[in-house]
Amino acid sequence: MLNRILLGAGIIVAIALLFKFCDFKKEDDSTIDYNTNLIQQQIVNVGKLVVTEGHFAEVVTYKDQDEYLMGVVSFEKKAIVIVNADVTVAYDLRQVKYDIDEKTKTITIVNIPKEEIKISPDIKFYDVEQSKLNPFTGDDYNKINKTVRANLAKKIEKSSLKTNAKNRLISELSKILILTNSMGWTLKYEGNVIEKETDFDQKLKG
Repeated sequence: MLNRILLGAGIIVAIALLFKFCDFKKEDDSTIDYNTNLIQQQIVNVGKLVVTEGHFAEVVTYKDQDEYLMGVVSFEKKAIVIVNADVTVAYDLRQVKYDIDEKTKTITIVNIPKEEIKISPDIKFYDVEQSKLNPFTGDDYNKINKTVRANLAKKIEKSSLKTNAKNRLISELSKILILTNSMGWTLKYEGNVIEKETDFDQKLKG
């Protein structure tokens, strides 16, 4: 009789421990789900268009000459071109791709979009000189527009515009880093663990 009582008590204790283990397991899973959802929400909040704006101005002198009779006769056309351009450098963070590994509590950023550069030039012509035999045509305007954009692209590369845009990009991505660190998760990019903001800086500017 005593053995049956002890056996019954042992079964009850075992069942109680099993339920307790299941409760702990459920709580742990709930915590992981909560953390995952919180991180996903933060990435969604970061997902926006980061834009840095700049203004550039330049003066271009355009000349073209048509020659006839082995160069004896020529007709020249020329103009002074004043260019004022608004330039934007943008990162669409909605295109950031990532993987979440709940088992290892790791967020891996798979893709960070390249910058999008938009040049909006305002071109005005002054001191236009042309002849009926060598007038300005659509080809001339296309050449001028192509030259202007090429010159502006060089100026943008030498300016701080792209660097400022990347600094803003890093600032936004660091919000994900702060959250993952505070929750005990790991953030990785290009196979390396991101532990501080300067790690992003080295990867994106390197």
